[in-house]
Amino acid sequence: MPSSSTPTALKTRSGVTITALATGFVMASLDTTVVNVAGAAIQADLGSTLTELTWIIDGYILTFASLLLLAGGLANRLGAKGVYQAGMAVFFAASLVCALAPNAEWLIAARLAQGIGAALFMPSSLSLLVRAFPERRQRTRMLGLWSAIVATSAGIGPTLGGLLVGAFGWPSIFLVNLPIGIIGMLLTRHHIAPVGSSPQSLAVPGHLLGIVALAAISFGLIEGPRFGWVSAPVLGTAAVALIALVLLTARERRTANPLLPWPLFRDPRFGGANLVGFLFNFALYGTIFLLGLYFQNARGADPFEAGLQLLPMTIFFPVANVVFSRISGRFGNGALITAFLALAAVSTLCLVMISPGTPYWVIALGVGTANLGAGVISPAMTAVLVDAGGPEHANVSGSVLNANRQLGSLVGVAAVGVVLHATPDWTAGASHSFLLVGLAYAAGSFVSWRLLA
Repeated sequence: MPSSSTPTALKTRSGVTITALATGFVMASLDTTVVNVAGAAIQADLGSTLTELTWIIDGYILTFASLLLLAGGLANRLGAKGVYQAGMAVFFAASLVCALAPNAEWLIAARLAQGIGAALFMPSSLSLLVRAFPERRQRTRMLGLWSAIVATSAGIGPTLGGLLVGAFGWPSIFLVNLPIGIIGMLLTRHHIAPVGSSPQSLAVPGHLLGIVALAAISFGLIEGPRFGWVSAPVLGTAAVALIALVLLTARERRTANPLLPWPLFRDPRFGGANLVGFLFNFALYGTIFLLGLYFQNARGADPFEAGLQLLPMTIFFPVANVVFSRISGRFGNGALITAFLALAAVSTLCLVMISPGTPYWVIALGVGTANLGAGVISPAMTAVLVDAGGPEHANVSGSVLNANRQLGSLVGVAAVGVVLHATPDWTAGASHSFLLVGLAYAAGSFVSWRLLA
């Protein structure tokens, strides 16, 4: 009988570890993208407005982003495995409530709860992965594989959503989380080793101020088109966000227990990876939000057709992730991020000239080429951050990166929503949105060139 240390046994163990730790991220990624193509069906069934639909999509990202830093602190304090399992359980229950929601208000509330669960398991997932593969070369390969699994779920999210909505209705996009969650919880319980906790106390005042600031920023971005950018509610939330950020900055400069690992920001790789993460998610999820609505409202596709139309554009995610695992040892991560962000910028900006007569294949080629770059950028960016933070800061580093990326997703979706509100028709809205997204990719490439390459 082969011993537990044989290559076959080690490969099997690695596969089980990756599967267990990717399931949470898979559900989180699916629920970031799968709702986009179901938006029209949700609006028709629940009678929700475009603002409510934006909340259904962005409300999830709001609680997700706002609580990531707190979740990273809890993982340090209580142990990453326990927090990961708790997040999976919350997400599982919230997904069931989403599927049963009788109106937009219930669905928004359940999506907020999903964000809480995702925030709990996201940083813990990365921390457990880093601890499971301490050797750098193996860890880089596993990060590539981990990202490939996650990117596949994000990539097929719109297509899967279209298929499910067309066959079973929009509640099915949330029910699909239930078997995934069960598999993840069972594998984690039996195959993932606990990670020791830290006696460091939580920076509760800092976390609360950060949550208030992010929530206020999110409210202003989402509700700005409805209330008006100079209305009392929007200006009031902007003032709340500013005050919270000022108080947070003052506290961070005085306290011995800061919210953020400020010494890590002295490493340009750490700060650069976080800024690139924000811009990258801004562009990527802004595009997915745009296309899910554009194909249905401007080109008359139903959810099933829209899902199929998105598939050629998103299938590049997992392909590029596998490419990354092969080329990561030959090229620096910073150089890869710079080059592929530039590729994404150029291909997206070519779509600014979109018109009602633009062939489908032109849109698919432009967005697909950008997504080819995105599939390399995501694991390379994570590898840069892990190398900068090291295993001892994996919880907090992962929390900071994912908070910035989710905030980028939230702002990207909200910004595209603003553009669509402000333009006279869907084609003009798509053109202006592609310009915005292309500039975000270009800015990310510049930041990577200066700080990471």
